[in-house]
Amino acid sequence: MAAYRLLDWERPPELVEVPVPTVGPGQVLVEVAGCGLCHSDLTMVAMPGAIGEALGWEVPFTLGHEVAGRVAAVGRGIEAVAEGDAVLLAAPSCGACAHCRAGRGSACPHADAGRGYGRDGGLARYVRVDGERSLVPLGALDPRHAGPLTDAGGTSMHAVRRVRPALGPGSTAVVIGVGGLGSFAVQILRAATEARVIAVDVDPAARDRALALGAHDVVDGTVERLHRTLRTFAPEGLEGVDAVIDIVGTDATIAASLAALRRGGAFALVGAGGGGFPRPWFGGLPREATITAVERSTVDDARAVVALAAEGRVRVEVDEYPLDRVAEAYAALDAGTLVGRAVVVP
Repeated sequence: MAAYRLLDWERPPELVEVPVPTVGPGQVLVEVAGCGLCHSDLTMVAMPGAIGEALGWEVPFTLGHEVAGRVAAVGRGIEAVAEGDAVLLAAPSCGACAHCRAGRGSACPHADAGRGYGRDGGLARYVRVDGERSLVPLGALDPRHAGPLTDAGGTSMHAVRRVRPALGPGSTAVVIGVGGLGSFAVQILRAATEARVIAVDVDPAARDRALALGAHDVVDGTVERLHRTLRTFAPEGLEGVDAVIDIVGTDATIAASLAALRRGGAFALVGAGGGGFPRPWFGGLPREATITAVERSTVDDARAVVALAAEGRVRVEVDEYPLDRVAEAYAALDAGTLVGRAVVVP
């Protein structure tokens, strides 16, 4: 079968032929219906080998971690799914460590290497899954376009859940960057909270999409002193907004987020734009604020966003590509010319 693989560090991936995986006890073979592409894939391609090896990654491996499809074969001991079931492959976690037992699967130390990052992923006709923990039933949802729910949707759900305690009736939540993940964050905030949702982006088309997806207001991300504009949306009697989800993560967006946040508010950093926290904690960060570094998601996050999609409260907009045009799809992702989430259909 054809598979899009990273054959060595700091080398462009290639579409090559590999054997169809076989399954043993406790394993599941999934026929990929659609695999979403992610900006983190572009980071992996340029990653120095020393970093990948420190994470426990092994080259070569097949890219693709936003995977949905149908069960093609099950090994002995698998009971949760049967052949033909439509499934989403949630972010892997071991299920046994202290973090997993406490419901913090996104912090699982055994998941630093996983499907599509250091292990074979879904940019191929078939992918093998160890165990049934990460398999999320899709029901009537189309597996061709459900893949982005696992990472873009799941990570956005995770971020919303981390800021949700700050969002009660009459509250305001800001999403900075409304591309792939931000579009999900806007929808999930509307579906799961009572907050007024403000979407921020430098791209007018992205702001228009955010309004179509349910944002109450939009802000041009290029305005001077962005934090002052965001503070105009603060609930009455408060000095700032209740929550900010930053999906850009540059010095400028982090600084604007923290400066716009009220005391006791919540900030979730999702974006990997290279920004930092240069301000001192005393007098620099909002007093009593909750600050979370969001990376990946849990199986429960994936199940929750799938449930919202099944109810029609979250929708997935995709640009579909065949596997033999995967390099073109990545180029469009890198150039920012996609309208929806790029999904490769093997």
